[in-house]
Amino acid sequence: MNDKQDSYYAKVADYYDEDATLGFEARANVNTSLDRIRNDFRKITTKYEFNDALEIGCGPGFDVHWFASTYPDKNFAAVDISEEMVKLAQKRLNKDQLKNARVIQSDERSLIEKFGENSFDLIYVYFGALNTVEDLNFSSIQIHKLLRPNGIAVLTFVNKWYLRELLVQLLKLNFKIAFARIGKVWGGYSVNRFLQSHCYSPNIVKKAFSQFTFLEHKGYSILYPPWYNDHKIRNNKQKADKLWNLDQKLQKTNLWSKGEYTLFVFQK
Repeated sequence: MNDKQDSYYAKVADYYDEDATLGFEARANVNTSLDRIRNDFRKITTKYEFNDALEIGCGPGFDVHWFASTYPDKNFAAVDISEEMVKLAQKRLNKDQLKNARVIQSDERSLIEKFGENSFDLIYVYFGALNTVEDLNFSSIQIHKLLRPNGIAVLTFVNKWYLRELLVQLLKLNFKIAFARIGKVWGGYSVNRFLQSHCYSPNIVKKAFSQFTFLEHKGYSILYPPWYNDHKIRNNKQKADKLWNLDQKLQKTNLWSKGEYTLFVFQK
């Protein structure tokens, strides 16, 4: 580790520490789009057999709690770079006395040291935690080492080529927002707070994880609104269902890769 990397990760940790105090949990709990996308991530993940799983970037613990309560006979570990998020996740687990899961504060640089190689047969990353790592290629090596032979990685990313947002912002003449994801550094979702991160195209992701066997992919919020526009369909289930179903049909076209999020499943 070096001072430059330490400074980078300290800023990411500070951002999410602050996020934890700004009502992150409450906002997520009422977001129907976030919930729908999250449930689809879980549906894909649970197609694959596993006994020991690791979540990278657990936030306040929505998913590690769900997995630990749904699969009491399996073991779960979760990490987050934010100390405050780890506290929220541990509180969530403690509330229901879930003993088959543990949460620790860490970034991807220390995972081998904390868990050891060949420790998991499933690693999942939801809602783009790997967009905030400094070196995606290094992260892919760490994930490969952590997985047992034939282990599965279910990884989601904030997409570089989000076509709907680009076109909408161009029509509004918001050129800075329209092209924000395409640059080398992306500032995150907030208009008031800067989070140094990176958006990745599907080709970049597949190249970074080329040591794995690629199994499947899926795109999200192609036509269906992204989670931060949930207010547009929250009270209109018919519209939400229609747009969601259209997105499912678009998976068979090249437009699968032009949504707000992409999901990939790799096998070691």
